[in-house]
Amino acid sequence: MSAQAPRPGHDPDSKSAARPDPDHVLVAIAEYVRNFTVRSALAYETARLGLKDTLACGFRALEYPACTKLLGPVVPGAVMPGGARVPGTSYELDPVQAAFNIGTMVRWLDFNDTWLAAEWGHPSDNLGAILAVADYLSRKARMEGTTPLTVRDVLTAMIKAHEIQGLLALKNSFNRLGVDHVILVRVASTAVATAMLGGTRDQIVNAVSNAWLDGGALRTYRHAPNTGSRKSWAAGDATSRGVRHALMALAGEMGYPSALTAPKWGFYDAVLGGVPLSLPQPFGSYVMENVLFKISYPAEFHAQTAVECAMALHGEVAGRLDDIDRIVIETQEPGVRIIDKTGPLANPADRDHCIQYMVAVPLLFGRLTADDYEDAVAADPRIDRLRACMQVREHPRFTQDYYDPDKRSIGNAVQVLFRDGTATRRVEVDYPIGHRRRRAEGLPLLLEKFKGAVARRFPPRQSERIQALFADPERLDALPVNELMAALVANGGT
Repeated sequence: MSAQAPRPGHDPDSKSAARPDPDHVLVAIAEYVRNFTVRSALAYETARLGLKDTLACGFRALEYPACTKLLGPVVPGAVMPGGARVPGTSYELDPVQAAFNIGTMVRWLDFNDTWLAAEWGHPSDNLGAILAVADYLSRKARMEGTTPLTVRDVLTAMIKAHEIQGLLALKNSFNRLGVDHVILVRVASTAVATAMLGGTRDQIVNAVSNAWLDGGALRTYRHAPNTGSRKSWAAGDATSRGVRHALMALAGEMGYPSALTAPKWGFYDAVLGGVPLSLPQPFGSYVMENVLFKISYPAEFHAQTAVECAMALHGEVAGRLDDIDRIVIETQEPGVRIIDKTGPLANPADRDHCIQYMVAVPLLFGRLTADDYEDAVAADPRIDRLRACMQVREHPRFTQDYYDPDKRSIGNAVQVLFRDGTATRRVEVDYPIGHRRRRAEGLPLLLEKFKGAVARRFPPRQSERIQALFADPERLDALPVNELMAALVANGGT
């Protein structure tokens, strides 16, 4: 967050109750979601990939009881026939609860797209709100004899949600203040959902002001010694909160024009220590065009290339485990700050945010899957023995290139040193397969990720129909959302 001069028109000693004009950031977001026309073919192409990738993550998450126990209606029986459907299940819910379900599914395995800047996050988390609202509106339109939304409308909403979350993350670091990045999911979901519901500029401003007034969730659940499964449903909570704010604004609930800038009580003073948000460039389609996909490994993104390095070293190390003296991991400063973790790891959420664990497993087994974070694999004592040998340190160039807007690399290097004085080669990887610079290399893997997830979740004939829907971009774009969501219903529960 950048410092700036005292905010004009805001006298901290004033007792006037006169309402100011809405804050600039609120207006900029509202005008963007309501009026901006997306013209980037690359953004739409990437959004289609993002839709496939995000659904794949959700379908795979449905294989884990720790996730599915949180899904469904908020209390048993509170279903909404004709409401929003939850892909891969038979649930029909109100759009707020459906958004929670979808957002939780897609984030559960830490495998959906990623944006890294001063703040980081996973912009496809917003699909919880987008798909829930789109399906609700489209089914309602069909019942009323009007035109439903199409998948193209979903892609447009994705591009705009990505842009809001991503641009607010470019220069504003919430995590350094102990505030979790899902605050940006809530803001982006609120803005886009309100626009999808037909909100006016003022209603969008009102809704987004309330999203900021919610404050920020603490990052306690992402860090030792408290890392836990809330980090897997926090985005579902945030995106569903966005739908709630949108519906309340459409019902006429008021907003708060200086929610950000009000002296003492506004978000800037109460949460950010008086430092205003920085918006370094106008809203457009930059974030979707440059978003990162997690394709190969369900791992916290700062460790993606470390896992790739470890995979490359597996053959040199697997037969010499007892000879290892130490393992050196070089990473970026955020990697050290967020996922450098020693000591006992309590649960899968703890393990998939530990760079040492994410390097140990591929060194041992030549793989890293979501199952490798479960207790059965973690019980192997060799994993903790390897973790105890590891030294994690910052590599200055990795940090510099991580923040460089023209590079946005996520570099890591791994080398294993043995007791006899020999060592493996030092393997360094700057860009993960899901990076825009390696998009062509990653595309076949992303498509296989989607195909495999669909095949695991649906019977063969339904799986083939789903694959066919997504194989034709023009047909997919024109498809009514209610028809897409109907195709993704899994009869037989969760």
